[in-house]
Amino acid sequence: MTIQANELQVLGIKISAWIYAPILFLLWLIVFYTFKGLLFRKLRNWSEKTTTKWDDFLVSSLDLPLNIVILSGGLAFLEWLLPLPADVDHAALLAVKILTIVAVFFFLDRLIAESLRLFSARVSTVDLSRGLIQGMVRLVVLSLGFLVVLDTAGISITPFIASLGIGSLAIALGLQETLANLFAGFFILADQPIRVGDFIRLETGEEGYVTDIGWRNTRIRMLPNIVVVVPNNKIISSTIHNYYLPDKEIAVLVQAGVHYSSDLAKVERVTVEVGREVQKKVQGAVPEFEPFIRYHTFGDSSIDFTVILRVKEFVDQYLLKHEFIKALHERYQKEGIVIPFPIRTLDISPQILKGLSTASRHSGEGQSHVE
Repeated sequence: MTIQANELQVLGIKISAWIYAPILFLLWLIVFYTFKGLLFRKLRNWSEKTTTKWDDFLVSSLDLPLNIVILSGGLAFLEWLLPLPADVDHAALLAVKILTIVAVFFFLDRLIAESLRLFSARVSTVDLSRGLIQGMVRLVVLSLGFLVVLDTAGISITPFIASLGIGSLAIALGLQETLANLFAGFFILADQPIRVGDFIRLETGEEGYVTDIGWRNTRIRMLPNIVVVVPNNKIISSTIHNYYLPDKEIAVLVQAGVHYSSDLAKVERVTVEVGREVQKKVQGAVPEFEPFIRYHTFGDSSIDFTVILRVKEFVDQYLLKHEFIKALHERYQKEGIVIPFPIRTLDISPQILKGLSTASRHSGEGQSHVE
């Protein structure tokens, strides 16, 4: 068997390149696709036995791009065998180059997408916006691939780059607020001043659980089961009280006061005993916490103090305060400890009292005269 110019001679029989070239092209595809299938089957079996996931998505990312590379190699082989005119030969080589470039960018697109999926599975904050991030990355990769293909085809990409610059500027100006919320959402996910599930209070007074941190808004479910939707830009530019940082447990402060004649040592002992009992039996309280009090003010009618208790999370304080106030009131009555009513003492001088008495007497005489 010999190959001469544009012909294949087998046993003295001449076969045109237009006959044997397509056959060899099909054989190329069959052999290489079969070999690739067997190789990938073994690679998948091997990657499934390993503990890491990187080899799994590397194999899956190579699947489609390798198919395109095999096809482009077969086309290059076919172009080499066929007697094509110069312009057709140039177009065929260009098609092979474009297919190779497409394969490379498909591989990058799949590799980045699988890497992001694996990374988001480990980092919950990335998983919340994985779809948006993946879409933006894919847009950038495919846009770069499109520009490279145009440049390979001999088409000037300078007008496209200029158009993209002007268009991007116009879009940025038109979507200024939306983009501000978008990047604010990225900052929230990266810095994590709040997280999904945290109980927070906004600067404007709303408080509740963070249920979702989106690419534009953050949703907060308040205790009355009302959802407040706040733009992300407002979140990062305001003061936020996060009751779940650094941990969920918080101190509960209860204000109280006793009569000036009270035995303050006894008041402290009784109050701490009540607090200790309530801490152990109320659901949501921290049972091992030792409550304490601090006297702080000589009030108008009482000596005021603060009782410090502790709960496992913010909403547990309401039940703890409820039970503590009931138990403390009952115990104070048994111990004879008085919680005084507010008292106001009016200090009136004798001259004012004499004036009031004179005015009252003249008023009475005038009334009798009229009668």
